[in-house]
Amino acid sequence: MLRFKSLGSGSTGNATLVEVAGRKPVRLLVDCGLGQKRLALRLAGAGLITDDIDAIFITHEHSDHIGCTRQFAKRHRVPVWMSRGTYEGIGSPDFDGLLNTARDGEGIDLGALQIMPFTVPHDAREPLQLTCTDGTAKLGILTDLGHATAYLLDHLALCDALLLECNHDCELLALSAYPPFLKRRVGGMYGHLSNTAASAIARSVVHSGLKHLVAAHLSEKNNRPELAHRAMSEALGDSTEVVIADANAGTRWLEI
Repeated sequence: MLRFKSLGSGSTGNATLVEVAGRKPVRLLVDCGLGQKRLALRLAGAGLITDDIDAIFITHEHSDHIGCTRQFAKRHRVPVWMSRGTYEGIGSPDFDGLLNTARDGEGIDLGALQIMPFTVPHDAREPLQLTCTDGTAKLGILTDLGHATAYLLDHLALCDALLLECNHDCELLALSAYPPFLKRRVGGMYGHLSNTAASAIARSVVHSGLKHLVAAHLSEKNNRPELAHRAMSEALGDSTEVVIADANAGTRWLEI
């Protein structure tokens, strides 16, 4: 069985747990954008301890995703995957032999869990998002990108669940107190997905087997949960459950 849980999603920090159950569960932490104490508390809330994490995948080098990765990995001897560009973007620090290079389109074998990274358009050095599968169910994780490409939509085909960025409402962003350069960055082709852009992605990948969609990385100032929920629900209809990832509480465990 494949299940997943957001530990928190937003500008203050992002982390998602992916787990394949069994006699020897495999647990992946996608992004580690929290401090070590906050991460330990969020893991405890998920019924886990820090030593339960088997691997970490980092999507890109921005601080709300990289967080305490290096310290956590070295302290608990957890292998880490990230792109070469992401590694260079954080200053190429020493990971004491725990670092592995993730590449676009090259699968990563974690035993019962298989990962497929793919490139996305975002203002980072070499950002990667990913799909995860246990051979039966498929989860897509897609946050931090400015626009959809046919390539990433192909990777998201036939997902049973999707964690999808719904960063901002276009009108709220336009009316916000953000300076013009920041509005252009957030709403640009290499920034973040609006509710409208995310709903277009959802419409492109929806199918009868899509069980859950988690709206993630909502802006505290430029979005509201009810707006993101409405946009996703209108795109997907009644057959897919829409869940909003909270910046502090994340989500409950979702089984696929």
